[in-house]
Amino acid sequence: MRLIATILLLATSSCGVLPNASAGQRDSDGFEAQARAIDGDTIAVDFRIFGADAVERKALCQKGPSCWPCGKAAQDFASKLMKRGPVSIQLTGKQSYGRPIAIVDVGGKDFGEMMIAAGYAVPTPQFLDSDPARRRRYSAALEGAEGRHVGVHAGRFIEPSRWRKGERLSCEPRGRFER
Repeated sequence: MRLIATILLLATSSCGVLPNASAGQRDSDGFEAQARAIDGDTIAVDFRIFGADAVERKALCQKGPSCWPCGKAAQDFASKLMKRGPVSIQLTGKQSYGRPIAIVDVGGKDFGEMMIAAGYAVPTPQFLDSDPARRRRYSAALEGAEGRHVGVHAGRFIEPSRWRKGERLSCEPRGRFER
């Protein structure tokens, strides 16, 4: 799942990014990432969430005979979570899909765990070996979501990693070139 963090260019010195550094240079508190301009003094950087894989924005899930936009629901839920309190982003030093991986807390609560508990993400245990306590919490959150049949667990869905590779439910439209 992507998390968009908005960073003011005017505040780059407080982030540890050298304002006039050439590409690739940074001090010990900074990081490198792909960014895009929101406007003249605001940029956005995408982060991948450590240990959690959320439903992709365009993914559909099946409940009964029809599909529903579970990916959009996941995006909307994540957006609402971001408004619950201050957001803390701790970089792991690793990357996935060219984006920095981060541990994110919102109002002191683990964002990945909240997404999993709501049924909009699944844990990625293979990435949680370095953090067994988080792995247990994420597994418990998944069991709870499955037991309550919330989010994607209310019906059928394709695991996010398989969905990104092109696997779809029968109720999902195929791309132009798929048959």
